[in-house]
Amino acid sequence: MSFSAKADFDHQQPASIGILLTNLGTPDAPTAKALRTYLKEFLWDPRVVEQPRWLWWLVLHIVILNIRPAKSAAAYRKVWTDEGSPLLAISKKQCHKLHLALQDKLGEHIHVELAMRYGNPSIEAGLEALRTKNCRKIIILPLYPQYSATTTASTFDAVAKVLKSWRRIPELHLIDAYYDHPAYIDALAQSVEQYWQQHGRSQRLLMSYHGIPERYFKSGDPYPCHCRKTARLLSQRLELNDEQAHVAFQSRFGREPWLQPYTDATLKEWGKQGVESVDVICPGFSADCLETIEEVGMENRDYFLDAGGQQYRYIPALNDADTHIAALMQIIIQRLD
Repeated sequence: MSFSAKADFDHQQPASIGILLTNLGTPDAPTAKALRTYLKEFLWDPRVVEQPRWLWWLVLHIVILNIRPAKSAAAYRKVWTDEGSPLLAISKKQCHKLHLALQDKLGEHIHVELAMRYGNPSIEAGLEALRTKNCRKIIILPLYPQYSATTTASTFDAVAKVLKSWRRIPELHLIDAYYDHPAYIDALAQSVEQYWQQHGRSQRLLMSYHGIPERYFKSGDPYPCHCRKTARLLSQRLELNDEQAHVAFQSRFGREPWLQPYTDATLKEWGKQGVESVDVICPGFSADCLETIEEVGMENRDYFLDAGGQQYRYIPALNDADTHIAALMQIIIQRLD
């Protein structure tokens, strides 16, 4: 193996601190071709799909990559904007605001770069941008409040793979979760309160999280525990009881059991039971994306209304709200201390 570094490296260059802000990723375009490239990288990750590699290769290449890209592309076209993918556009705004806020607070030796676990901009590109600024300490902040091996651990895998080729390894810190951080809970609560002030309050608040297979949890993944603690803290902050606040899990894939209760099944049942109004928030998503805008905002809305519900509203993710940026900055500064 050859170790990469500039041949004319300047040992007198001042040291800096880098923040690598990461999220899951997005296709480059809402087309079947772009989705095939993206899904191939995403679904081949052994952290995401824990199946025997030979068997999963056959299923992925013979079945899924010949069927799912066109369907996913159609869904992405519903949410695509002039700025491109909502997730990427929002993530860029988050990165820019966080960079300015940190430099204003700590000085110009702080640098923030954005990277996606799958797709572009890549983890490698983000780390390389920090290396050119001589960042001797790098904090990795995956924007997944609740830890899961499928997300946070996968991000660490990608970072480690890149650093294997570096001649000089920086001091590295991984923020593995912030699901119960007071600033994060407060930012969530303020977003709900502000929404209710403008639109009124529904009968129930459903906190919908991305699901994982049940066997991942049984094998030691703490993700559902983190989700439920976030939900409990948010409910307490909003002074909601068990009848008013509920947790469910969305976006299941495949035939095996995933974390329950399922979001779509819950909404269908509520509609049949006579629940008239529901507000839905997705505390596990730091930025709105396909799963929040199309799946929760459109698809699950139809399920609830078709089953008899009268009013369904999606409360947007924290995105680049000032309270969110302030919370992320506080989390980072505490780690720097």
